[in-house]
Amino acid sequence: MGAFFIFLILLIVMLVVLVSCVRIVPQANALVVERLGAYLGTWHVGVHFLLPFVDRVAKKVVLKEQVVDFAPQPVITKDNVTMRIDTVVFFQITDPKLFAYGVENPIMAIENLTATTLRNIIGDLELDQTLTSRETINTKMRASLDVATDPWGIKVNRVELKNIIPPAAIQDAMEKQMKAERERREAILRAEGEKKSTILVAEGKKESAILDAEADKQAAILHAEAEKEKRIKEAEGEAEAILKVQQANANGIRYLKEAGADEAVLRLKSLEAFIAAADGKATKIIIPSEIQGVAGLVKALAEVGKQDN
Repeated sequence: MGAFFIFLILLIVMLVVLVSCVRIVPQANALVVERLGAYLGTWHVGVHFLLPFVDRVAKKVVLKEQVVDFAPQPVITKDNVTMRIDTVVFFQITDPKLFAYGVENPIMAIENLTATTLRNIIGDLELDQTLTSRETINTKMRASLDVATDPWGIKVNRVELKNIIPPAAIQDAMEKQMKAERERREAILRAEGEKKSTILVAEGKKESAILDAEADKQAAILHAEAEKEKRIKEAEGEAEAILKVQQANANGIRYLKEAGADEAVLRLKSLEAFIAAADGKATKIIIPSEIQGVAGLVKALAEVGKQDN
């Protein structure tokens, strides 16, 4: 019974040892393996086995791209302005062996290298250039860091300046400058708006005046046409009235002839027709000679009648 118990314990220990020697490497990971303290190799995705008490995993390495956000670093510009800048570094491990044996603390090494590189670059720029040259600074830092980290098995893919924090006094001055610039732009926009409004009003008045002139012209034309039509109608009415009077007189004379009236009566009727045709508006009437005799006779008879009375 005691031997069986010892055998069972040994079996369990062997199983535990065997299980502990199995290593499964997931995707985007790598294991740096040492044998008796010396570098043995780099294991990638798959199942691997360690020799018990001989091999060991020295370092587990993540091969995915990583992001490190460093705290703001004080830097001095070329014109002696002290500001604080924090950076974000995107890097990826390309060689697990170099990463494991190249530097003691890779992240701290990248942070210190980033700070020194940033100070060197900003030291050659003035304040205004620093604030407006982010892309240039990012490119220079990425190139410098990529070269410096190659011996560590690290590739720097991108470097970004996250924040640029100038001194409080300069921030106040910048805010005042920005406020003045905004007010200037607002004044320009307001002036341009008023100018456009004035132009539109003037154009509207011009168009209104043109439309009024056209309307007056049309009204004058219509008035003239109406006056012309009125005069034509009046003339036609007067001509028609004269024609009817003449027709009536002609009919009267014709009736007198049919009744047997003498020549004197006919001439007298003709005179009355001329007087009716004048209608009191003519200032001068030309009477034929035949009717003038009749008129004289009438006048003589009128005088004889007055003497008798």
